[in-house]
This record gives sequence, C-alpha cells and structure tokens, in this order.
Amino acid sequence: MKNNILEVSAIKDGTVIDHIPAGNLFKVISILRLEEIKETITFGTNFQSKKLGKKAIIKLSNVFFKDSDINRISLVAPEAKLNIIKDYKVVEKKIVEVPDEIQGIIKCVNPKCITNHEKIITKFSLVDKKKIQLRCHFCEKITDPSLIEKI
Repeated sequence: MKNNILEVSAIKDGTVIDHIPAGNLFKVISILRLEEIKETITFGTNFQSKKLGKKAIIKLSNVFFKDSDINRISLVAPEAKLNIIKDYKVVEKKIVEVPDEIQGIIKCVNPKCITNHEKIITKFSLVDKKKIQLRCHFCEKITDPSLIEKI
C-alpha cells in the first residue's frame, strides 16, 4: 500500500477484463464459469469510471478465452474490454461483440415457451445490436436486455 492506495499485483500472463458494469460483475463470473477455473483470479468492483460511473474488473492468471466464449458476456457487459497479458505486458486489446446467435446461456422470457418446460437448449438470434434485443428461435418472443436471466 502506497499513499493509501491499495495496489493489485500485476499478472505475468493472462487476461484482464475491464469496464464491466459494477452491478454485473457476478453475472460475468457466472457466464464465463470462472468458479471452475483453478488459476488465480482477482476481481474488484465499484471502482470509479468516467464512462460507467462504477465499474468492475477481473484479472485471470494464465487464462485465455476464445472470442466466442468472451463475447457471451456482451449481454451483461457490452462495454467490456479485454487486455491479453504476456510477460507483464499488454500484447493485445479486444472489445466484446454481441454475437449474432446465442445458445444455452439465457432463458426465454416467455413463460409459455417450450424451452421453459422441456429440456431444450435455448437459442436466440440478435435483432438489435445497440439495444441488445434477442429473438427466441422457438417462440419468437423478443427479449429486452433488462429481462435477461442466465440459465
């Protein structure tokens, strides 16, 4: 601790996920199934952010994601940025993108949808990228981002 500022140690190799809305930190952890990772994970929330007001950050040592995996968090953290770290240096920066199709990570909001009554993997197609609206493949109900619920 220097000058009353707590410092989080740098990671040698891994991924830093930044610009997560503070209230969605645990949704990101859940979507990425970080509880299954055996490497060191550091996370914090409610940091000041000019863009988000309050933000969260996750640092994962020796963990790297495929773009298709990391883009799944775009539903709850559309502003998220990834820094890929190698030998303590940022070697690549990525932004998440909302995929055109999402399978198996969110519930349909329609209580009558077959996916809410039978063991069927949910499937949604992107309707509006800016508003993050998704259409259910089975009942065609459009899901508003505020109603998104993880399976």
